[in-house]
Amino acid sequence: MEFFRIHKTIPFMRHALVLNAVSVITFVLAVFFLFHRGLHLSVEFTGGTVMEVAFPQSVDIGQVRETVSKLGYADVQVQNFGTSRDVQIRLPVQKGQTSAQQSEQVLTALKTMDAGATLRGNEFVGPQVGEELTTNGLKALGMVVVGIMVYLAMRFEWKFALATVLANLHDVVIILGFFAFFQWEFSLAVLAAVLAVLGYSVNESVVIFDRVRENFRRYRKLTTREVIDSAITSTISRTIITHGSTQLVVLSMFFFGGPTLHYFALALTIGILFGIYSSAFVAAAIAMWLGVKREDLIKAPIKRDGDPDDPNAGATV
Repeated sequence: MEFFRIHKTIPFMRHALVLNAVSVITFVLAVFFLFHRGLHLSVEFTGGTVMEVAFPQSVDIGQVRETVSKLGYADVQVQNFGTSRDVQIRLPVQKGQTSAQQSEQVLTALKTMDAGATLRGNEFVGPQVGEELTTNGLKALGMVVVGIMVYLAMRFEWKFALATVLANLHDVVIILGFFAFFQWEFSLAVLAAVLAVLGYSVNESVVIFDRVRENFRRYRKLTTREVIDSAITSTISRTIITHGSTQLVVLSMFFFGGPTLHYFALALTIGILFGIYSSAFVAAAIAMWLGVKREDLIKAPIKRDGDPDDPNAGATV
C-alpha cells in the first residue's frame, strides 16, 4: 500500500557525511548531559515509599497529585489501580522522615479532600531494590542489542548488523540525553519505551536493508550508493504510513493518557523520530562506509559439470 510513489531517486547518501556529523554532535551532547547531569531516576530505582489509599468514591487523580505536591513532593507518581476509588502514590525518600511519617503526613493531607480516605497498604522500596532494577534493566538492554546483532548477521551480513546496532545505540543514548538535559523522570515505563524503540528501529532498518538486497539483484549496474538511495526512496511511502499511524497512537497517549503515560509516550515520540532518521541515514551510511557490496548479499551460483553456462562443461582431460 502506498500513498504516493517517488519516481526519481533522491540522493540521500550524497549528504550522508553532513547528516552523520549532526548525529555525532547530538550523540556527544547526549553523553555529556548523561555524565554531567545524570538521569532523574524514579522511586523504583532510588527507593522510596509506595502508598495505597482507598477513597469511598471515585477521586480525581489530578487533585490528589496537587494535594501531595503541596507537601513538598515535586516528583510524585499518582495513579489508579484496580478501581477509580483506589490510588497508588509513590513518594521519593525525604531526609529526616521515615516511611511511616511520610505516609501519615500524606494521608492527613488527603483526608482534607475526603475524610473517608483510608490507608490500605504502605511499603518501603529500598535502594537495594533500585540497584537490582538498574542492573536488570542494563542486562535487558544488553541482551536486546546482542540478539539484534545476531539476528541481522544471520539474515543479512555482519556489516549491516554492526551498522544497525550502532544506529540503534545512537537512538537510545539520544533519548537518555533528552531525559538528562530536561531532568524528566526516568521510570520503569520509560525503560520499557527505550527497549520498544530498539525493536522499532530494527524493524525500519530491516525493511531498508531488505530493499537494498533486492535492488542489488535487480539493478546490477548501479553503484552501492545508488542502490541505497533507491532503497530508501522506495520505502518512504511505507515509512510515512507505518510511523505516522504509530505516532498518532503515541500522541493520543501523550495528550490524553495523563501523567502516568506522559514520559512513556514522550520517550516513544523521541525514539520514533530518531529511529526513522537513524535507519535511513545513520545505519545505511555506516553500511556504505563499511564497504557493503553486491557480493556480500548475493551468493554466486555454484557451477556444476554439464552446466551449459560453464565454459569447461563437457571438457575432457
